[in-house]
Parts: sequence; structure tokens; C-alpha cells
Amino acid sequence: MLAALPATVWQRLEPCLERAPMTSGESLYEAGDRVRYVYFPTTAVVSVLYVMADGAPAEIAVVGNEGMIGIHVVMGSESVSNRAVVQSTGYAYRLATNLLKQEFNRCGGRRVGALQKLLLCYTQAFMTQMTQTAACNRHHSVDQQLCRWMLSCLDRLPSNRLDMTQELIANLLGVRRESIAVVAGKLQSAGLINYSRGHITVLDRPHLEERACECYAVVKREYDRLLPSDRPAHASP
Repeated sequence: MLAALPATVWQRLEPCLERAPMTSGESLYEAGDRVRYVYFPTTAVVSVLYVMADGAPAEIAVVGNEGMIGIHVVMGSESVSNRAVVQSTGYAYRLATNLLKQEFNRCGGRRVGALQKLLLCYTQAFMTQMTQTAACNRHHSVDQQLCRWMLSCLDRLPSNRLDMTQELIANLLGVRRESIAVVAGKLQSAGLINYSRGHITVLDRPHLEERACECYAVVKREYDRLLPSDRPAHASP
């Protein structure tokens, strides 16, 4: 997302950005927290979770280098109703919320500011992901959900490997671990993945896409439609 900003905006933000290491399992914020920083993942992947009253979590969105953690702050909210946890170890840039708001509200004459336009488009794509995930969890099989989830993660990772235990995947999808074990076994037998001790390597992505429900394609099309794919000439973050 940062690389999609015009050079003038990037030059204003770059001195304020802090490179932050992220470790799998690390909580960036909990429900009810007042958020002081937003995060732009570069190599890390973050799960946005809703936690039920009994403590059971369910993933409602996944965010990688296409997006930002803390989008609620530009919608006028100072606190959050969900939880953000690092899913895959990596790095992100963090920015103080007051600085983000300052740039978000910057306009040139009658023109909407570049960061504001980008974040509003991202918010629409992010909402599509959340609503489609809710529909998927209600109407599609665990087999389809797991394929959709793996593909969404791969889109945000530099390789075809996911480091994730079956128990953690089950918690994210809100299903039983035994169900994930059965489905993972079927996908491995079909030659689509290789699973070993918390490491999943996708061997046949085209066939994995065929087994996923339409939810993956719906969300991907929306992200591709709303967010720029070409990187400008300024240095990549």
C-alpha cells in the first residue's frame, strides 16, 4: 500500500514511519483498546479476529502488504471492537494515528488527498472481505473454506509455504481441529499440498483454486479492482 502512494506523499510519511518486526502470535491490539499506531505490513501477515464472549476467536479478515491494520481510525473511531494478531512472522511499518489522520485529511484544492482516496478504496475492499468471509463460514464446507483461506494467505506471502498448525487454522476458521486434519489429509493425498509439523507447502495452486468456493475469487476481484497494481517510481518501502 505504501508503495502505491505518490512520491510527494511518500516523502512526507517516510520520516515518520518506524520499521517494526512482527512475530507470529503477537497481538497488535485487543478489543476495546485505544489504538496509538496503525500498521502497514510489508512481509508479515495479520489476522483480524472477532472474539466471542466465551473467548472463542474467528478470523474475519486477513491483511498483508496490500493493506493497513487500524483502518477504523480514519472512520472516526478511537478504539476497536476486534483483535489483530500476527499470523506470519515478518515486518511492517507503523505510523502514529495522529500523523495518519493529518495526512488523511490533507486535500489539494478541491481534490481528495491521495492517501484518503487510497484508504477509502481499501476500506471498501476490506469490508467486502469481511462480509464474504461471514457468508463463506455460513454456507460453505470446511474443505472450501480451507482452500479459500490458504489462497488468501498465499496472495500476501512471498512463497508457497504457510507456517501454521492445524489447531491454529481451526481456531481462525472457527471449526474443529479434527475437521482441518481430515481436509488437509485429503488435499495432501490429491497432491495439492504437503503438510508436515505445522508447515503447509502448496504444490498445485490451480487445482486448489478449483476446489475453493467462489468467495476467494469475489474478494480477489474486488481488491484488484479497487487497489492499484502498478508501483510508482519512488523507492519501494
